[in-house]
Amino acid sequence: MAEMSATDAKNKFGQMLDMAQAEPVRIQKNGRDVAVVLSAEQYAALQASGGAPRVRPAIEELMSRSVKRRKSLYEALAK
Repeated sequence: MAEMSATDAKNKFGQMLDMAQAEPVRIQKNGRDVAVVLSAEQYAALQASGGAPRVRPAIEELMSRSVKRRKSLYEALAK
């Protein structure tokens, strides 16, 4: 992934857009990541794939197992 400072992204906006056609461009401000610019095609593919890995269902499954296993503990803590 290409990187640019926020200042360079502002001053070289056209170049950043050209770079984003090939690969996502990470924008940094004060050494921290603040944005990622990607092409419309890359964005469409990301949207079609659901956007991000599905972590939440795995977390919910683990929580469900924990509640089943420690039901009495959770009930005692809720009082």
